Amino acid sequence: MTNHTPQLWRFHGGLHLAPNKAQSTHAPIASMPLPTRLIIPLQQHIGTSAEVGVEIGAHVLKGQVIGRAVGYVSAPIHAPSSGTVVEIAERPIPHPSGMSATCIVIDTDGRDEWTPVQACPDYQSLDPSALRNRIREAGIVGLGGAGFPAFIKLNPASAHGVDTLILNGAECEPYIACDDMLMRERADAIVRGAQIMRHALLAKRCLIGIEDNKPEAFAALAQAIRQCSDTGIEIVPVPTIYPAGGEKQLIKVLTGKEVPSGGLPLEIGVICHNVATAVAVDAALNQGRPLLSRVVTVAGAGVRTPCNLDVLVGTPVSAVIAACGGYTDDAKRLIMGGPMMGFTLDNDAVPIVKTSNCILVAAAAEAPDPPPALPCIRCGACAEVCPALLLPQQLYWHSRAKEFDKVQDYRLFDCIECGCCAYVCPSHIPLVQYYRYAKTEIWAQERDKRKADLARQRHEFRLQRQQRDKAERDARMQQKKAALNSGGNQDARQKAAIQAALQRVKEKQLGAANAPEARPDRSKDEEHPTGPVDPSQSR
Repeated sequence: MTNHTPQLWRFHGGLHLAPNKAQSTHAPIASMPLPTRLIIPLQQHIGTSAEVGVEIGAHVLKGQVIGRAVGYVSAPIHAPSSGTVVEIAERPIPHPSGMSATCIVIDTDGRDEWTPVQACPDYQSLDPSALRNRIREAGIVGLGGAGFPAFIKLNPASAHGVDTLILNGAECEPYIACDDMLMRERADAIVRGAQIMRHALLAKRCLIGIEDNKPEAFAALAQAIRQCSDTGIEIVPVPTIYPAGGEKQLIKVLTGKEVPSGGLPLEIGVICHNVATAVAVDAALNQGRPLLSRVVTVAGAGVRTPCNLDVLVGTPVSAVIAACGGYTDDAKRLIMGGPMMGFTLDNDAVPIVKTSNCILVAAAAEAPDPPPALPCIRCGACAEVCPALLLPQQLYWHSRAKEFDKVQDYRLFDCIECGCCAYVCPSHIPLVQYYRYAKTEIWAQERDKRKADLARQRHEFRLQRQQRDKAERDARMQQKKAALNSGGNQDARQKAAIQAALQRVKEKQLGAANAPEARPDRSKDEEHPTGPVDPSQSR
């Protein structure tokens, strides 16, 4: 770890928000009691959902694969504890739309019995490809909220690796403190995970970005780096401003580089992972354990004992709230995530998933109902705070008018949905909702277009196949006809030869019939009607 003060840059816009984190950081991370039932969705990551790998009635062990990865952008799902599979069905899952998805329901047996695991502490003996496969088999996805399969982001663009690996410890959204507590209590695991990631990426250096309002986390990580003597890892305090934890924003602050519009950090030689993902990578390699649990912040005036809990994936939110003492009378809204980027849950029966970083049980004062939206007054406040340098007002107008081609011209998909624009809007327009609507519609249109293109390709292929089959049939018919014609000519020649022979015979017969008749010579015979006279009868 270097001691010099690194140069920092500034991203556009942003907000200074009240952190409200102290209510859950007063005590160490607690382990939640084993729930009696786990509801494990097969879709817990960006990409293709895992497919069912067990049957109803099967007894499973902790860490056993119960959902197989399908395709490249996918991740397997493991049993968080031992027990019996009692149901495989559609269940409500945490999602802004309140949608349902296929879930595997396990009744735990209380033994928490592990399936055999295989650790690989000597990760440097593995080539980067084998290392990434171990991470993929562990089902690790980005734990900062996006849920992108981690092994894909650990694949460098070239054999020369990447320049900079960034670990995101800038937990900027109010109330959320799970990463802060991880950095305080499991700094050694974060540093080990960073070293493994550097090996997979062949990265030249690793920067850990931490907001400057987290001195305990900074000190713990600094101590862990000194103990490992890895000079390629550096901790960098960054200004506390929302949303400094956004991937593109943190990259800009730490490196001065800007990710191109519609591009990826890899294009500028940078890869960004969350500190919690580093902990999961360390557990996968050094302990052989897949991703089965995560630290979740439970906060808000609506819960009796706000805290940070280590929760098994699949645990119902209701059980998490019960472990924190239950609801208070002030509970009004149940939010998964923070107040800026989180979404409201309709009920607490949905399970904790790999990307669940916070359960906010908000009182009325913490999450007031927005007043009715008024017409836009074109004040420009939204553009001033947008960290992505967008024009939120234009995005709003085109989204509202369903002009989806135009909204993409204004770089809709560069929007990180941080909510800064809606927060400062004096007309209380729910801007982010319009952006999400437009994105959803565009994705739906693209899906429909892909389906239509696929149907068209199948139709064209069918026509080509039919034309090919017809051409082949015609060719076969021509061959048969040619063969028949060849045989008919031979018969005609044979008939002509026979006819010619018959004609020659006939001509010979006609010639013989027309020739003069040959008479016998009777000059020496007696003129007797019956022939020569017998001499004995002469006179």
